[in-house]
Amino acid sequence: MILHVANLGHPVLRRRAEPISEEELKSPRFQAFLDDLVESMRFHDGVGLAAPQVFQSVRAVAVWVPPEMDEEGGGLEAAAYVNPEISLLGDEQELGLEGCLSLKDLRGLVPRHRRIQLRALDRHARPLELKLAGFPARVFQHELDHLDGIVFTDRMEDMSTLVFAAELERYGIPGMEDEEPA
Repeated sequence: MILHVANLGHPVLRRRAEPISEEELKSPRFQAFLDDLVESMRFHDGVGLAAPQVFQSVRAVAVWVPPEMDEEGGGLEAAAYVNPEISLLGDEQELGLEGCLSLKDLRGLVPRHRRIQLRALDRHARPLELKLAGFPARVFQHELDHLDGIVFTDRMEDMSTLVFAAELERYGIPGMEDEEPA
């Protein structure tokens, strides 16, 4: 079932989500929810979707990174991650363009850590541990922020880079235009 996405301003997006017990995770109802979360992410053309974005204040996210969006080429198959946590691997950060299904059509530059380690449970309550870099690391940081009531605009250092997708395509990011060669 395709789930509706909460828009910025709905209180669920600003709450800290609750952990999921192993018993709840294994329930048929929650398994169906995880299927719906992944299906909804794909339907809404997202690479990530957090449970609070679909009005469920629980610690679950769906992520999908196509190989062409992963600098290392592997990508990540569409899957659900339960009770995810990240550890930073090093201090290196990079600025990258982000959007959000809850802030439809807005994009902005957000600093994120380049490398992270993810720990989570899969849908069968098996522990997962992944080391991620680049775009996949960015996606998980963005989605885990949702679990703590944070949206990408909260992380932006320069709000002048906040643009609508259509204007981004037309004009680029303000102040980031390609310079003419001298």
